[in-house]
Amino acid sequence: MAIERAAVPQTYAAAVERYLTGAGIADSSVRIYRISLTTWGWMLRGERAPTGPARRRATPPPFGLAAIDDPGLPPVLAELAAARADEMDADTVNREVSIARKAIGWWQAQGWIEADPTIGVERRPVPPREKGLTKPQIAALWALEASLREKTFWLLLYESAARAEEILRLNVEQLSPADKRGRVVSEGGTPEWIHWRSGTARLLPRLVAGRAHGPLFLTDRKAPARTPVPDTCPTTGRARLSYRRAEQIFEESTRLLANPLAGPEDFAGLEGWTLHRLRHAVPTHDAQDGTPPGTSRNATRPPGGNRA
Repeated sequence: MAIERAAVPQTYAAAVERYLTGAGIADSSVRIYRISLTTWGWMLRGERAPTGPARRRATPPPFGLAAIDDPGLPPVLAELAAARADEMDADTVNREVSIARKAIGWWQAQGWIEADPTIGVERRPVPPREKGLTKPQIAALWALEASLREKTFWLLLYESAARAEEILRLNVEQLSPADKRGRVVSEGGTPEWIHWRSGTARLLPRLVAGRAHGPLFLTDRKAPARTPVPDTCPTTGRARLSYRRAEQIFEESTRLLANPLAGPEDFAGLEGWTLHRLRHAVPTHDAQDGTPPGTSRNATRPPGGNRA
């Protein structure tokens, strides 16, 4: 049912708040919607919107909601949106356009405005998604606060390009720290060497902490009585870290990195990155850096074909 014209919000900011509280938007989405609509406030006023970190803190100059009905606004808005699209990724731009159009449609349904100035704004084609994380995403991951176990595991996965399951099957006695390599068994049962770099080499001694045998990556608690002996550390009594748990930790740890517009209060409704994407960052980055395929990141069979 349309709201009486007397109830029309006088400012754009007030209309945004009325929309966020009255349109049935999920609580987990309100913050992202508010950021997007605040950004669009600049463009609906005919000005360039801020980008980068300043975007979250910026508040558009106040203006009346009626300005949206200005017949001269659509071409100006289309030009501003196109310029913004050149500076932002397609997913972000398209999400912002979608949110703006939902809000404008809701305001029209209330009888507050008549026009839709986004008529000339085009959605941007989304390029094929890379499997791997980008270099900026990897840099953000390394800056994340995490335990020694997680930091070592993530770095070893990235530096070796080995499968996560293979790395989690590593035992301390299978490591050759001086050579920066370790012996794993591939999916097909073939013993192979995985290689790592200086980052992993610096962390491994702290993780091993004097242990000579047993699983390299351990759980935080004592192993249950039913845990097989090969999956139990003889020194600490803790169990081998499972893939399921390692994946869960990585996904939860990266939720805010994967959703830069979200905040801690949105955490429960977000999805983070996968270990698969971390591993597949390696070939992309090596190609960008000019590293030939088949170099030290790739697994090789042990000399002489010796079996584990």
